[in-house]
Amino acid sequence: MSRAKWKGPYILDKLLEDNKDSKSNKKYLTEIYTFSRSSTIIPNFVGNTLNVHNGKTFAKIQITENMIGKKLGEFAPTRKTFSFKKKK
Repeated sequence: MSRAKWKGPYILDKLLEDNKDSKSNKKYLTEIYTFSRSSTIIPNFVGNTLNVHNGKTFAKIQITENMIGKKLGEFAPTRKTFSFKKKK
């Protein structure tokens, strides 16, 4: 099920505050760290760099216009690609 339209997109309040701070004070806060993979990307985030936690480390994501309306978790993969080890 998707979220009801009348509620609007889900965005963590701290993300909005950090985004406002980064716009006003570029030299102090250039990257925003977050654990909220379920937050929706809105037009205010375009041009920012967000570090989204993938369960082990933070994945650095540069927000572009094509990402608007999607979730942050879609761009931070949680699983590694599997490859067989070569035998010597």
